[in-house]
Amino acid sequence: MRIGLFTDSYPPFINGVSTSVEMLKKALEQKGHTVYIVTVGQNALKYEYDEKEKVLRIPGVPVGIYDYRLSRIYPLKVINRMKKWNLDIIHSHTEFGIGIFARLFAKQESIPLVHTYHTMYEDYTHYITKGYFDKSSKKIVEYLTMFYCDKTACELIVPTEKTYRLFKEKYHYDKPINIIPTGMDVERFFQENMDKKKLAKLRKDLKIKATDFVILFVGRIAEEKNIPFLFHVMKNLDKTAKNAKLYIIGDGPDKTKYEEMVKKEGLASKILFVGKVPFKEMPLYYNLADLFVTASKTETQGLTVIEAMAASVPVFAINDEAFKTVVVDDLNGKLFETEEELKDEILSVYKDRKNLERMSVQARIQAEDSSLAHFAESALKVYQRAIKTYKERKNFATTILNLFRKGKEK
Repeated sequence: MRIGLFTDSYPPFINGVSTSVEMLKKALEQKGHTVYIVTVGQNALKYEYDEKEKVLRIPGVPVGIYDYRLSRIYPLKVINRMKKWNLDIIHSHTEFGIGIFARLFAKQESIPLVHTYHTMYEDYTHYITKGYFDKSSKKIVEYLTMFYCDKTACELIVPTEKTYRLFKEKYHYDKPINIIPTGMDVERFFQENMDKKKLAKLRKDLKIKATDFVILFVGRIAEEKNIPFLFHVMKNLDKTAKNAKLYIIGDGPDKTKYEEMVKKEGLASKILFVGKVPFKEMPLYYNLADLFVTASKTETQGLTVIEAMAASVPVFAINDEAFKTVVVDDLNGKLFETEEELKDEILSVYKDRKNLERMSVQARIQAEDSSLAHFAESALKVYQRAIKTYKERKNFATTILNLFRKGKEK
């Protein structure tokens, strides 16, 4: 099968969507399929095409939200090149920019379209509205979401039950929805695959002592990730777990503000901001940790949770639907509601390392279920159904048109 993946986010830009698309490409290629990527480039003027990797980058301009860029909706310059790909299916991973392009190209070339809804946009409207017109902006988001997912796609994919319920219970979406969690190249995070020398050097560079209890957070440094929640826990933890340290990996609009907050609270020696880390080096950082924590309630899936588990790191996550399918309470991690609960749970495993080791084993077992092979197989079933449905609709429309023409001739 010849497959086109259309996305606004793709490496070297790193976030959950870009990781998901990259993993899907790899998974499908391992099954012997030909996969093309259409994404936004960092250059505002120049088109770039990597023939070997089959990645087409369309010029994009910054939109002022993180590192996101928006492409031209219908760049005629690349149409002829894309026609030569002879795509069997188009799979869009964004509702805007490249996503609109995917829909226009699919319609023009009569190619069935599958769409994955990755982002809970209602949790991000404050970046645009700055707190004003919050209710009306959420209604606009709902309308646009339904338009892109309901009116244009043959099949809809969501990564978790949380997103499924958003469409069924709030948006009243009445078409079938496919729940397909993102597959991961989990082997790259396994402890036995780590370079011991690099691991030792990184531990030295980060000034991690043998007696330190390393707690890790990985993600965008922004309001919706609820990071100050973790600061409060660390402050209350300080007296009873002196060797516990929180390492925060990532970047974002609130990084400077949070760094100042940590200094003001006198926690600079306990909470350390590592900054951006290249994707290829992330397995090393996970393998330094004793525990992974997140208090974010805006995730659709939380891929960092699976990455941590693949490195045999138990996950302590806030009690949110995005994590419940992966984090099994008291088996491979913990689910908490309040700062006090998280503090108590961390202290529990800080004092009882055998319990922590038990959770570590279970975390690895859970991560092994998120294989690339299963990811590819699930996506291919949806593609095949979309192609079949599209052909049936097309044949039905042709039959009706022919009957209409014959009626006019009489």
